[in-house]
Amino acid sequence: MFKKLFLIILTNFFLGQFANANFDLKARTAILQDYYSGEILYEKEADTSINPASMTKIMTSIIAFDLIKSGDLKLDEKFIISEKAWRLSTSGYSSMFIMVGDQVSVENLLKGIVIASGNDACIALAEGIAGTEEEFAILMTTKAKELGMENTNFANSSGINDTDNYSTVRDVLKMSKYLIDKHPEFYKMFAEKKFTWDRTGGDPITQGNRNPLLYKNLGADGIKTGYLAAEKYSLASSIIRNGRRLIAVGSGFNSKNLRSKESTKLLTYGLTNYDLVNISIAKEPFQKIEVWQGKVDKIDVYTNQDIYKTIKKAKKKLLKVSVKYEGPVEAPIQKGEKVAILKVVYDDEIVGEYDLLASIEVKKVNFVSRLLKSLNYLIWGDV
Repeated sequence: MFKKLFLIILTNFFLGQFANANFDLKARTAILQDYYSGEILYEKEADTSINPASMTKIMTSIIAFDLIKSGDLKLDEKFIISEKAWRLSTSGYSSMFIMVGDQVSVENLLKGIVIASGNDACIALAEGIAGTEEEFAILMTTKAKELGMENTNFANSSGINDTDNYSTVRDVLKMSKYLIDKHPEFYKMFAEKKFTWDRTGGDPITQGNRNPLLYKNLGADGIKTGYLAAEKYSLASSIIRNGRRLIAVGSGFNSKNLRSKESTKLLTYGLTNYDLVNISIAKEPFQKIEVWQGKVDKIDVYTNQDIYKTIKKAKKKLLKVSVKYEGPVEAPIQKGEKVAILKVVYDDEIVGEYDLLASIEVKKVNFVSRLLKSLNYLIWGDV
């Protein structure tokens, strides 16, 4: 029995090693992240410089979403379309097909950008917000630096070819995560499969979302495709399934078909090879700890943030969680005061330490009660 069990374990180990060793993506550069834990599950030349092409439009949208959230921009606000914006709807680029002099709402421009990938809509939005596209690009780059996108510069709002428009898949991942984190309601727009523009002076135009993963049974809900002749095909994508979200970014796919196939392969790799473990939920009681000379004997403690860890399949037993504190903790204790440490160990290595905070205020008992408690402890060893 033991010999058979040993052979099964050994076989699974080598199969796992073989699968990981032979997993490669037909892309020049790529990265995969488990959204909730923030852990990187796969990367290939993730800091190689790329032209982000239409993935640039993620940042264009973020600038607008931030302004709407702050109250400085409204969805029903209308911008007048310039000749510069209109020209991009007549020169073979992906377009929303707006006309010079049209007054188009911010909401329609955003849908034209997110769903139809309209370059004309990008310029219209940029000019409406910042006056010129050049000034808007400065806002984009400033935001990129704020998000820690250290290897990114934006030269325009659409992603059309410009040597000064550059990034990396790691940086595109950072802005994609920010988009989902900070603008969940607006992010739903990226999952819409079609957009109908009731244009001026012509019949309505309906265009489909260019993200191929939206049409597969994957749980995909975003994010943005890209293409430039020099860069070839790119895609920032995200799926949510069984309480997990994965974000992938790849660039340098040789064809549309490969972009779809390999992005699916990358996301599936994350789902099938790793598990997500929820260790703690922010603000919710995690454990009770003992209190000394307080009006209560125990209090709940909590973490300030959700804590997730991503681990390889069938390796949960290697994950260990413990609470460390010098206890009992002596009163008085302030609500929200750090009173303990949550220690997370995986395969005998510390992978995280987090503050545990007191859920309530605990006042010290009066002198007589303290004396009785001290005597009780000396005699019985019981707090």
